[in-house]
Amino acid sequence: MSFLLFAVTALHVLILILLFVATLDKSWWVLPDNETVNIWYDCLLDNSTKTWVCHTVSESAWLHAVQAFMVLSLLFSSFAFIIFMCQLYTMKRGSLFYATGICQILASISVFVAAVIYTTQVDVFQQGRLPGGSFGYCFVLAWLSFPLALISGIIYIHLRKKE
Repeated sequence: MSFLLFAVTALHVLILILLFVATLDKSWWVLPDNETVNIWYDCLLDNSTKTWVCHTVSESAWLHAVQAFMVLSLLFSSFAFIIFMCQLYTMKRGSLFYATGICQILASISVFVAAVIYTTQVDVFQQGRLPGGSFGYCFVLAWLSFPLALISGIIYIHLRKKE
């Protein structure tokens, strides 16, 4: 039983780390010159001065939705971890971790919605820039955290507290 609790806790911490990096780091889109764009600022390298020029992405409603859903996924996953720790020490034996599982599944759905919105709208965002580019590692981490959070939520729902 202790190995299972350790594995579930380690998986949850891994998901939290993936979500934090995917939300806060700057590589959602990589341009051909290795310039990166994130979901918070639009930073591009000015070749003439060799400095970074950053603008907020306030004119993009869909990017605000991506930001909101990524923050929601972080909040849901963090709340799920806190609830899990509280339930682990206060819940009676034989009970299920429903609240933790539901919060983790909501985190999974939130990151899924954010990644889908970004996938479908990134062409609109990249108009007027250099052609080409690819998704960055933060985008990949967001997609990776989706199934992990979903699996974790399902595990929590079926996990019973034992001695």
